[in-house]
Amino acid sequence: MTLTTLTDDNRKKLKRVSTATLTTALFKRGFRNVFIQDVRPLSQKAESMVGEAFTLRYIPAREDLDHLGTFEGTQHPQRRAVEDCPPGHVMVIDSRKDPRAASAGGILVSRLMQRGVAGIVTDGGFRDSPEIAGMAIPAYHNRPSAPTNLIRHHALDINAPIACGDVAVYPGDIIVGDSEGVCVIPAHLANEIAPEVYEQTAYEDFVAERVRGGQGLFGLYPANEQTKAEFAAWRPGWS
Repeated sequence: MTLTTLTDDNRKKLKRVSTATLTTALFKRGFRNVFIQDVRPLSQKAESMVGEAFTLRYIPAREDLDHLGTFEGTQHPQRRAVEDCPPGHVMVIDSRKDPRAASAGGILVSRLMQRGVAGIVTDGGFRDSPEIAGMAIPAYHNRPSAPTNLIRHHALDINAPIACGDVAVYPGDIIVGDSEGVCVIPAHLANEIAPEVYEQTAYEDFVAERVRGGQGLFGLYPANEQTKAEFAAWRPGWS
């Protein structure tokens, strides 16, 4: 599969749209499983998250392989992934939907933030979650996890296709997170879909303004020809 580079303009557009709008646009294209299940933002204050997926996969831990000594050296996959995840990307972790042991903690997430990574997502959990919630990096997980990942998880693959919250994530897919959750856009569709959902967001803001002003739904949502003309006149003032 040939990856398409997300343009800077479309990256900015995706920061303005909701995962709800994105899932609808992808549904129109036949994609029905793009919203990562049971994953929530640690903080409602973080800005929206947009970036290319850089992945890490865990399998179940095994006692003879997973112990504190495995973190020594420079090649432990979890530590290696934190150091290799490119700036502007989103680190996405397949923790087998098991939050009983931590996928990462405050120190590792702080390192990602300092390296310019756009965000981190796991279908497991984080330890030090109150600390992570206060950081200036979007972070999404299932629920807090105090124990070390060695209890349940064995870090294995870096930047390979994974499952996260029952959604397939391929390296380079565009990951978008908002205050509701996380959506996965297949990489080859991102530049096509970004302008569409940006304009849909503008229209929905127009609709919300009209509804707050007392207008009914019929002819507004969805629009009739008169409403489309009114929106076209309103649209230049939206930014």
